[in-house]
Amino acid sequence: MAIHAEGLVAIVIFYLLILFVGIWAAWKNKNSGNGDRSESIMVGGRDIGLFVGGFTMTATWVGGGYINGTAEYVYLPDYGLAWAQAPFGYAFSLVVGGLFFAKRMRSRGYVTMLDPFQQLYGKRMGGLLFIPALMGEIFWSAAILSALGATLSVIVDININMSVVISALIAIFYTLVGGLYSVAYTDVVQLFCIFVGLWVSVPFAMSNPAVSDISVSAKEAIYQSPWLGKIESEDRWLWADNFCLLMLGGIPWQVYFQRVLSASSATYAQVLSFLAAFGCLIMAIPPVLIGAIGASTDWNQTSYGSLAPKDKDESDMILPIVLQHLCPPYVSFFGLGAVSAAVMSSADSSILSASSMFARNIYQLAFRQSASDNEIVWVMRITIFVFGALATAMALLTGSVYGLWYLSSDLVYVIIFPQLLSVLFVKGTNTYGSVAAYIVGLLLRIGGGEPYLKLPPFIFYPGWVTQERIHHLTGDVEYFVQQRFPFKSVSMVASFLANVAVSYLTKYLFESGMLSHKYDFLDAVVSKHSKEIMDKATLVSNQDSITLSEIAPVKQVLSASLAGTFSNAEVLSDDGASSPESFHIED
Repeated sequence: MAIHAEGLVAIVIFYLLILFVGIWAAWKNKNSGNGDRSESIMVGGRDIGLFVGGFTMTATWVGGGYINGTAEYVYLPDYGLAWAQAPFGYAFSLVVGGLFFAKRMRSRGYVTMLDPFQQLYGKRMGGLLFIPALMGEIFWSAAILSALGATLSVIVDININMSVVISALIAIFYTLVGGLYSVAYTDVVQLFCIFVGLWVSVPFAMSNPAVSDISVSAKEAIYQSPWLGKIESEDRWLWADNFCLLMLGGIPWQVYFQRVLSASSATYAQVLSFLAAFGCLIMAIPPVLIGAIGASTDWNQTSYGSLAPKDKDESDMILPIVLQHLCPPYVSFFGLGAVSAAVMSSADSSILSASSMFARNIYQLAFRQSASDNEIVWVMRITIFVFGALATAMALLTGSVYGLWYLSSDLVYVIIFPQLLSVLFVKGTNTYGSVAAYIVGLLLRIGGGEPYLKLPPFIFYPGWVTQERIHHLTGDVEYFVQQRFPFKSVSMVASFLANVAVSYLTKYLFESGMLSHKYDFLDAVVSKHSKEIMDKATLVSNQDSITLSEIAPVKQVLSASLAGTFSNAEVLSDDGASSPESFHIED
């Protein structure tokens, strides 16, 4: 098949448009003079409005994996619409995030999702939590870039490696120069292209003579089982586990909180989440219809060939295949622009999120607290390029990139989500509990195995079964263990309980004297308690710290100075004259 000149022209025009919008947004932001440059790149100067904010948050979720994956699951004979959980799962995730997390995070003025972890658990624990967060962002970018290369090769028939590299370079470039502003404004254009491109394609595909009535094939088997699908009784817990993974595991991502923290107010942050939830549902309609069209097509009547995509192990390509073989060429090229837009709108967001967390939480807060704003900006630029190059390399060289992303997204769910619950809603958790939660969640999740990575389980949960997967092209049969028990959600709950239990246990052991203070090697209980007492002896008014010795006489305890008092273990308490509350401040 020859290279389609029209398709190349359409892609070039689309990419130039995105590049122009990205550069224009960067120029607009630079001339606006918004405060710190680094914070402007990370959170857009905290003045992203409802229109642009709603578009960019929706476009972050409605990526290449979202539209391709939704169409694929609707098309697959053994799954159908019943197993296409992403639209409702992510919509509920945004609603839950808006109700319980967005306002709390935005009102506290955090810059990244990892800020509350480092504030409570320390920089070392923040570094540990950065690992699964970074893995999720990088593997997600790699997975969708890989999908883009395959899509372009189907419709335009150009080299996969070239298409991936060019797409990644464009996304990296405008993210590099404009940060969140460029990402947000290009998201507006990309979401518009996705919506129009897919909706234009659907009527042409549906009216193709090879396509049966999708309302009939929804309930009756014509060329394959009905595309509505069904949930077998033995799979209900598995379905519920996956849905909870999407709904709750979709919250602790920097790409989400980057939009939340960029909102101009806490209320706006909530509204953005609700708008994006509605947008996700609306944007899911075209891929659902395309998946249904694929399931209702007699492929023998098309240019695709006598075998259906499912019989060629190409179910994951059903959306571009429908565009290519059921639509006129000019329509398929327009739809291709939509797919490219979906991929770029997710890739740029993930790369920016990963670099933001590294520059602030690892480089600045952990190693270079005195780093200048300009230094942080350059660290961000370098890491945007490095992480973008890493994601591109993985998309080109790693065959199991989707498996890596599935596993890393599970780790975000079982490790980061329960810790986010703890730092925001549970009082008294500490670093010891956080470490225990990290280990428990990691072991329970890895113990369940990962079929996509051919990672065998060493924990066999109740209800496990051995399944077989047949590769139609080679005839090979692959056996794997399927865990029907909701072990991902159980791992998440166990991680949360471990955090709370170990935190309160260590606090009791140290404060009761059962464990000597010298064993508090993480400085999570004793030194933290000392700092709290010191904080009580300081009144903060505006930006000035006023010590009590400046406004009231301080009664010395044991003939020690105030500083010496707080280093004396015998008087480290809130009782007696050493407590600030016992002072009477006269007018």
